[in-house]
Amino acid sequence: MRAERAERGERAERGEQADESAATAETSRSRRFPSVTRDTARPEGSGRAVPGAVSTSARQWPMLSVLTATAAGLLATATGHPRVGCLVIGLALIAASVLRRVLPSVGMLAVRSRFTDMVTYGVLGVAITLLALVMQPSPPGKPWLEVPFLETAVRFTVR
Repeated sequence: MRAERAERGERAERGEQADESAATAETSRSRRFPSVTRDTARPEGSGRAVPGAVSTSARQWPMLSVLTATAAGLLATATGHPRVGCLVIGLALIAASVLRRVLPSVGMLAVRSRFTDMVTYGVLGVAITLLALVMQPSPPGKPWLEVPFLETAVRFTVR
């Protein structure tokens, strides 16, 4: 490296014009991220979930399926079936966790690292599903699942 710099210095002193752009490109290549960027990076979610030239909705089918299931759960909750709605939302999040693990490219469903996405979707999905199963229906009845330690937690939050 020092020899190249010394050689370039000698050429400059002698007035020789060499193709220094190639030499500079070879010596200045670094694996570090540049401190000044010249353009914007591609969004992480823009990767294709389906090979070939297809529409955006076909490429984003994992995210669209999770959003559709969540919308169905919200609709069920709004129409007076909160237990079923919460159960559908929880299962949609669990499905998002499974899709993130199984598929190599999930489009905009990928937000963080694969492990973090799986854990986040999975924990939230299991928590919402358990709360839906433990929740007491609006006309007094029996919950679908009785878990003693969740009984006190749900008493202060849902009931």
